[in-house]
Amino acid sequence: MMSTDYTKNEERLAALTTMQYDVTQHSATEPPFRNEFWDHHEAGIYVDIVSGEPLFASLHKFDSGCGWPSFTTPLQSTNVVEKKDRSHGMVRTEVRSANADSHLGHVFNDGPRDQGGLRYCINSAALRFVPLADLADEGYGEFLGLFESAATTGGFDD
Repeated sequence: MMSTDYTKNEERLAALTTMQYDVTQHSATEPPFRNEFWDHHEAGIYVDIVSGEPLFASLHKFDSGCGWPSFTTPLQSTNVVEKKDRSHGMVRTEVRSANADSHLGHVFNDGPRDQGGLRYCINSAALRFVPLADLADEGYGEFLGLFESAATTGGFDD
């Protein structure tokens, strides 16, 4: 079972690949269309690769065409922090995990209008996917109801 200690520590950082470390700790960006989750459609949730804190659900994922996983809303807004990013000669809104302070990506206002209009453009390297069937075993059972509700209301398309 996954611990709910959603913090960053040396052991967790040492387990990251070079890309995961560069993205989460140095705000790097992985290549578009050449990352693990840009075209991933399995039902489940995406958690911070460093801390395990729950971030996004497959129910809120959509194909934005940008080459990175895109979501309309965080799973729990308290787990995602927004910060102004003035790098690369532009002003954007960076998103970071609340507890581990991992760089996740950016949020833009060009998402699906009927779902709030936001696009959370997230690096796959900042995420670990937990399949629906493993949610309870990995300590994320509280999110099972989200998928059950979607199945009964016809909103489940994964």
